[in-house]
Amino acid sequence: MNKAKKKTNGKAKKASEQITITIDGKEIRTTAGRNLVQVANENDIFIPSLCYFENIEPPLGTCRVCTCKINGVAGPACTESVKEGMVVETSTDELKDARNAIVEMMFSEGNHFCPGCQKSGDCDLQHMAYELGLRSTRFPHVFKDRLIDFNPSRMIMEHNRCIKCGRCVKEVFTDDGQAVFSFRYRGNETRVGIDYNEEPKLSDEQARNAMNLCPTGAIIVRGELHARPFGGRRFDMESVQKKERVKEPEFKLPDEKKAIATISLAGCFGCHMSLLDIDLKLVDLVEVVDLHKSPLNDIKKFTKRCDIGLIEGGCCNADNVEVLREFRNKCDILVAFGECALWGGVPSMRNTIPLSECLEEAYLNCITSMPDECAVPYHEDLPKILDKVYACSEIVDIDYFIPGCPPDANHIWKSVLSLVSGAELPVLYSEFKYD
Repeated sequence: MNKAKKKTNGKAKKASEQITITIDGKEIRTTAGRNLVQVANENDIFIPSLCYFENIEPPLGTCRVCTCKINGVAGPACTESVKEGMVVETSTDELKDARNAIVEMMFSEGNHFCPGCQKSGDCDLQHMAYELGLRSTRFPHVFKDRLIDFNPSRMIMEHNRCIKCGRCVKEVFTDDGQAVFSFRYRGNETRVGIDYNEEPKLSDEQARNAMNLCPTGAIIVRGELHARPFGGRRFDMESVQKKERVKEPEFKLPDEKKAIATISLAGCFGCHMSLLDIDLKLVDLVEVVDLHKSPLNDIKKFTKRCDIGLIEGGCCNADNVEVLREFRNKCDILVAFGECALWGGVPSMRNTIPLSECLEEAYLNCITSMPDECAVPYHEDLPKILDKVYACSEIVDIDYFIPGCPPDANHIWKSVLSLVSGAELPVLYSEFKYD
């Protein structure tokens, strides 16, 4: 007993030992044995993570977004305890690219429709993409059809949004210690299942905590998660990286106007409406650009080559593809703006369903169809519908991407001015959004 007590006291003494570590060249004094992510965050050094949760011990280390170089070896920071002399690199070009790729894969592998998600603005995955400045993904979206589990008495399991971080599996239990969530199946088919017998035993507060614990909108408690207006959500206005606001550089507008063309493909025209929301800045815009082929001025054909082309909407039919290729041929710089152009957006919700079923539901089984008019329309003058909605980058090379549904008007304005003037204008955190 005395030996055990002595050993415990020795551990306590070692744990309180003051040590010095180095993160990105900055020497930090801290206590031995503390979590590296916590130590970094306390010293205003941002190490992103999606699975890390301070109450879960040992840390999960499942998402790998927090990967850093620790004493020269790449590994997850959330599973590391600080030690004397530890040298950490958090933001080399190699680490940034790997980190971005991981988050991009999460978006492309899951069906994350931010404009239609109840947790938009409060979603850790969405927020992490904002922090990393992700405008597009290098990977094609999978659009796998995953069932949504409505069977639990109070919860909805949205498997399209689950990133399998394991937070709910390790942290959510009933008062008698029974697990509510668990991993099921293996490999690529792994998913988080919910115990229908144990879920009703959670109190209302415990159920809400489980929903808030989830870094995405995969766990929803019926009637407890309501869409909130922009500005009242967790991740709308200010970056957690606490960087000083960059002053807009002075730049000289070109003496010669730039020719710009715009078009709307498979979308709702909301991105063009957002462009008009720059309001009085339109007066300044016409001083530096010559708006050529565009639905805004109803000029339908190219009469000359344009400097910049703005594309709204994805490609859902043969006509969209033809128009997009024409823009690529006639524009020096091609910009995809809006989620539909970037990866398909809301129209691509049909990508999880065979085209034949979509047409049957729309024209044959629709309750608004007249009994004697139940036929799928077909005519040689009608554009051929594609098997799915394609992102513009899957059809042609795109030079720049402006995310948003629709993009913020100031984001569009600054992007266009940057291309026109050649001077990069910083986009504020509050202007960079996917919804």
